[in-house]
Amino acid sequence: MQTASQHNKIIKLIENNLQLPSPPAIAVTILNAVKKDETPLTALGDVIAKDPALTAKMLKIANSGIFYRKGNISNIQRAMVALGTDVIKNIALSFVITSDCRGTENSGFNMDHFWQQSVAAAVSAELLARELKQQNENIFVTALLKDIGILVLSQEKGDIYNRLISEVTDNCMLAEAENKLFGFNHGQVGYALLSHWNLSENICEPILYHANPDQAPEDSRHTASILFYAGQIASLCLDYGATVTAPTLHDELEKRFGFSEQQTYSLIDEAANKTNEIIDFFEIESDNLVPYSTLLQQANTELTRINLSKEQMVLELNVARVRSERMARQLQESNARLRELVYRDGLTGLYNHRYFHEAFDKELARSRRYHSSLSLILFDLDHFKRLNDRYGHPAGDVVLMNVAKAVCSAVRPCDIMARYGGDEFAIILPETGAEGARVFASRLRRCVEGIATHHQDQVICVTMSAGITTTTPETLEVTKDELILATDQALLLSKSSGRNQVSSLDMRQVES
Repeated sequence: MQTASQHNKIIKLIENNLQLPSPPAIAVTILNAVKKDETPLTALGDVIAKDPALTAKMLKIANSGIFYRKGNISNIQRAMVALGTDVIKNIALSFVITSDCRGTENSGFNMDHFWQQSVAAAVSAELLARELKQQNENIFVTALLKDIGILVLSQEKGDIYNRLISEVTDNCMLAEAENKLFGFNHGQVGYALLSHWNLSENICEPILYHANPDQAPEDSRHTASILFYAGQIASLCLDYGATVTAPTLHDELEKRFGFSEQQTYSLIDEAANKTNEIIDFFEIESDNLVPYSTLLQQANTELTRINLSKEQMVLELNVARVRSERMARQLQESNARLRELVYRDGLTGLYNHRYFHEAFDKELARSRRYHSSLSLILFDLDHFKRLNDRYGHPAGDVVLMNVAKAVCSAVRPCDIMARYGGDEFAIILPETGAEGARVFASRLRRCVEGIATHHQDQVICVTMSAGITTTTPETLEVTKDELILATDQALLLSKSSGRNQVSSLDMRQVES
């Protein structure tokens, strides 16, 4: 077991080596609504009711039989009475967090498969806790988020980590490999992230130990064990080799919880069926999970028909699965390459004008939905035409590439940078107010000013002029075109005022 001192060192190490993302705005609102004991119970219902899509999905899952077997829950207030505030809060967080995390870009990571496995683990944990007669309002969201550290590591470490998780699928072995490679594992990263988001310690601590539940403190060891075996059940539901590995899981559940063979196989069947029922609520693309009993029946029928031994049948199934996975990977790689061609600028490697408009539409819609700030920066290089005329277009291309590389190293992972056209660039800053955008743009201006491009024994230095606008909850009705036009006007103001500077326009004044 880790001492408090060791634990604090690990958390500091993770926070120093990783940039932990901020929680979705609506998740913060949900947590704040239930944080204080004196807060009326209706506060949480009011928060959820403001989002009709979230409300509809929550009522569907509340009536699915996972949480409430009687069904007929018609509104959030009745759901809170029937299920309790904690369960409703956790269901809401499940939808909000999975939706927000699926929006991240990671071409080497199978996001749909990850969330399909996570939903299957959440369903399995809920069913396993019910089978053990252990009431735990947090178990569904805890199991859903138990591997969220994998998402953070994949975003931060890139291809080296994506290759690791493609080769190591067992959670214990993965944690060991992560410890050797980085000095910490995805369970610790998940704990740090969710603690950073102010989620309950009852959710965070079992996630810290879910790969090695026997190392958990006594008060969270039972929950950590449920997470561990829920992960194994989820893997079985997604694995057509389950007819071979299911008996091994039964042996472990028998030793740990005293389960009979019938209990184990019924649990796996119900997990697959319930996951198929609710996974669409999370808007995740997935294959239909085949229950264990159906797999076993299909295997036995095939064995009888062609008189093959069980070992031969398993071998053929595994060969087919490997072939299928290889084809899926090839298709995924082809799609990723095609996406790069469509959305990337060939010279700088940045997102192009087309992607910028699509991304800006989405971010503007999200800022309106969650009543958050959104800033836009447009900047271009001063006297760039004069530079091209003097040094030639090849030199100008090198300058553009150097500027793109330097600015990319300065932006946050959540920011979106694009080449808007020629020597003009655009940066979308989600969840960023006017003052934060100005500080950031000023830092970029100094960064560009310090770039020295060496070309044919000559040193070329450039400066930039930038314009900024910010939409706030008070200016939510402003359109994308109005924002871009105002930002362009701010850029022109910088250029007319002497260049190499940053100017901003207040959208409230523009609207008026």
